[in-house]
Amino acid sequence: MFKEFKDFALKGNVLDLAIGVIIGAAFGAIVSSAVEDMFMPIIGLILNGIDFSNLFFVISNPNNIAVPSVAAAKAAGVATINYGMFINAIVKFAIVAFVLFLVVKGVNRLRRQEAAAPAAPPAPTNEEKLLMEIRDALKTR
Repeated sequence: MFKEFKDFALKGNVLDLAIGVIIGAAFGAIVSSAVEDMFMPIIGLILNGIDFSNLFFVISNPNNIAVPSVAAAKAAGVATINYGMFINAIVKFAIVAFVLFLVVKGVNRLRRQEAAAPAAPPAPTNEEKLLMEIRDALKTR
């Protein structure tokens, strides 16, 4: 049983998947930073200074506490719907989907180029080699 697990775990596909997951997590952190720190402030500036990460609806505020931000609402235990964070998540998804589209498009282009490359002519068979030898011998006579 251990040998079967070892064979499974050391297959190329499993290792490739593990590497892909690790790179994907790192890429996700980069995209999160790009969206939160670069894109959303620019979009917010274009839309009259709206901070998307701080857009929310108060659902339940039994103590009528003032909640100027999502952080204040969380600290006070006020229930909110944070639709601004949902907008940020949609932008992150769109960026990741677009980058993956570009990667897949590039890989497909490389595969088409490899498939279109002319294959080397096949090596002559033994019969063809023998016929070439006979031809060459007849030429020298």
